[in-house]
Order: sequence, then C-alpha cells, then structure tokens
Amino acid sequence: MSIQAVIFDFGNVLIGWDPEVVYRELIPDAAERRFFLAEVCNSAWNVQQDYGRSWEEAIAEKVAQFPEHEGLIRAFRARALDMLTGLIPEGNDLLAKLHAAGVPCHGLTNWSGDTFEESRPRLTFLSKLQHVAVSGHLKLGKPRPEIYLHLLERIGLPAGACVFIDDSLANIEAAEQLGMKGILFRNDGTAEARLRELGLAF
Repeated sequence: MSIQAVIFDFGNVLIGWDPEVVYRELIPDAAERRFFLAEVCNSAWNVQQDYGRSWEEAIAEKVAQFPEHEGLIRAFRARALDMLTGLIPEGNDLLAKLHAAGVPCHGLTNWSGDTFEESRPRLTFLSKLQHVAVSGHLKLGKPRPEIYLHLLERIGLPAGACVFIDDSLANIEAAEQLGMKGILFRNDGTAEARLRELGLAF
C-alpha cells in the first residue's frame, strides 16, 4: 500500500520540551534536581495530565506526598511554557517540505489540554497540519491504540497508508502494531531519508 499521509508527534520532534530548563534554575544542585524529577514530578506523574487528569488534582496529590516541595511542584504547571525550548529545525524543515509537496500531514501528541492551548501561539507548525489529536482533549494517549485509531478515522485512511514519526520507541511500536509505518525521530536526518525509502516524493 502506498503512503498517503505523514503523522507527526510534537514534543521533541517539532518543538523541544525539557523540564530541566526550568528546574536548573529552581534547583541548582544537580543531585537534588535529579531526585525531584525522578521521584516527585516525574514522567509517570506528568503523563497522567497528558491523559486528561486535571492539574489541580495532580498538584494536590504531590503536595500531599511531598509538602516540603510545594513551591517546586506548583512550578511544574505555572512555568509550563518555559519548558518549551523552541522549534526543532529538522522536524519543521521536514514538515515544510512535505507540506509544500502536497503530502497530507497530521499531528498526534501527548499533551495536557490546557497547557496545549496556552502553547498554541508558539506552535507555528499547526497551520501545516490537517488534523491534530491532542491526548489531553481526548483523555486518550499514546501508546494506547485508541488514540491512533481515533486519528485514523478522522483522516479517513487505513493504517497502512500512514507513516508515524515519534521520538518514543514505545509509541512507534504501538503504531506499527496497528499497521502504520513507524519512524523513530533521532534528529539526525534519518527521518527524511526513511520517508523517501518508503516512496514519498517531496
């Protein structure tokens, strides 16, 4: 089956995201910072907001567990925009080339609904995407198959006609299990080469 559409992840594919940027300022000690981001506001906690849990509930949970870190915990939400580190040139250049060539492009992101909306002004690539699925709005997230199937239904194409680009191997594997082609984004030029290998002309 020929490839008819490309689906892009957002975080660390089209735009950089790194909580370290904020917490290097707030927690200068490297060991303390590692503890905080591994044990307090860690990825397992943050992904629940991506899946639709409210920040109010999430913060209350962590403050109850770590009251001594309340200010730092609240900063994770208050300074969410400061964790965006700018557009990623390779991902955006690739999207621009595909868009210019008329290849339909779409977005699939794990992102809490409210912080996504606040970030919109910085997501200048959105104008090049036809359909976007945001986990926080749908209360579904990668790598759960339901969010991929939701987007495929909106696109109106079978999985085998789509390529998915993401920086997470687990998310790529989930897409491939549904029949999509997957490309692990490494920011090293291989994504564009792989798309051309799959027969896309752009």
